[in-house]
Amino acid sequence: MDSGEKGIYDKLRSAFPGGRLEVQDVSGGCGSFYAILVSSPKFKGLSTVNQHKLVNECLKEDIQSIHGLQV
Repeated sequence: MDSGEKGIYDKLRSAFPGGRLEVQDVSGGCGSFYAILVSSPKFKGLSTVNQHKLVNECLKEDIQSIHGLQV
């Protein structure tokens, strides 16, 4: 895991404990596009849109400096 992946992973693990989490830089290593798989008990009963809003809010500072995010 590179430093960009680790930073995102740590933020998401802290915000959404107890679930599955994978973070991968899919931009060829330049840190401009990340694929994220996250499941959490915090998502129970929420629509997909609201789940994505929670993830986006958690990563709002990181999102400003990357090109794309696949959740």
